[in-house]
Amino acid sequence: MARSIGVLATHSIWTGLVVDLQLSGVRMYPEPGEATVDLKVLPAEEICERMCKRIIELAEGGPIDSIGAGFPGIVKCGVVQESPNLRQLKGEDMQTKLVTALSAAGIRVPVTLLNDADALAAGIAATRGGLDQLLRVWYLGDGIGFGRYPRTDAPWELGHSVVSLDPKERYCGCGGVGHLEGIMGNRAMRLRFLDMEPEEVFAEARKGDQRASDFVSRWHRALAAATATIVHAEGPGRFYIAGPNADRVNLEILGRFLMDMVKMSSLQGSFFEIVPNSHDLALIGAAVASRPEA
Repeated sequence: MARSIGVLATHSIWTGLVVDLQLSGVRMYPEPGEATVDLKVLPAEEICERMCKRIIELAEGGPIDSIGAGFPGIVKCGVVQESPNLRQLKGEDMQTKLVTALSAAGIRVPVTLLNDADALAAGIAATRGGLDQLLRVWYLGDGIGFGRYPRTDAPWELGHSVVSLDPKERYCGCGGVGHLEGIMGNRAMRLRFLDMEPEEVFAEARKGDQRASDFVSRWHRALAAATATIVHAEGPGRFYIAGPNADRVNLEILGRFLMDMVKMSSLQGSFFEIVPNSHDLALIGAAVASRPEA
């Protein structure tokens, strides 16, 4: 049986033991009930230290074959090249940091770094029997992540797809104009609606508030536009939607907008599915992606 550990750096640090495809021993930092810690203010060395502590705890139960760690941003060859949501990690060779720290603790196994949304895509593929199929996933939260399985060397930072030509659309955390995340991300919504939290915007839309309703329509249209761009680039297929804001998606409206944007018959046929438990799936995906056969 393959025994691997999956690790994620999102709002919190998550770790879990994956035996074959079964996840157990999930731990997080901060622990439930502890004071909230914003990972955005932790140095890279401390993030590494916190990850290693929990990896070591999980490894005490038996031999480990590999470790996979998911980080937000562009991750290549073990280096976090860009990470708008964890800016302190830009340029950090987190793979080497983890390998060095774990080796000092006697854990000498392969460590694989990947984008956290790619880890989620791998987790969905592994648990749904789709390891031989193209699979794509949107992660909707403070930022907008895009994951793809199988992974490629392309950056796939499609949360920063340009979906608006309005020069006033400057709400994306990276500073870019007209980005998908600048419409759909929680940070962007808070900047746009200074008097409401994101959940209140959607609640007011359900009550018929015109301003909120117009925005919710724009929110769905933006996701359809980014998806249509992907379809025109690499073809139709199944798109999964995950993350804390996934339950705000109206699949009927989203599908209708996508149909308006993709008219060539050979590119039609895409559909969306919402998946729960994205953290669990991403931990499984990170672990599976770290295995030699992945």
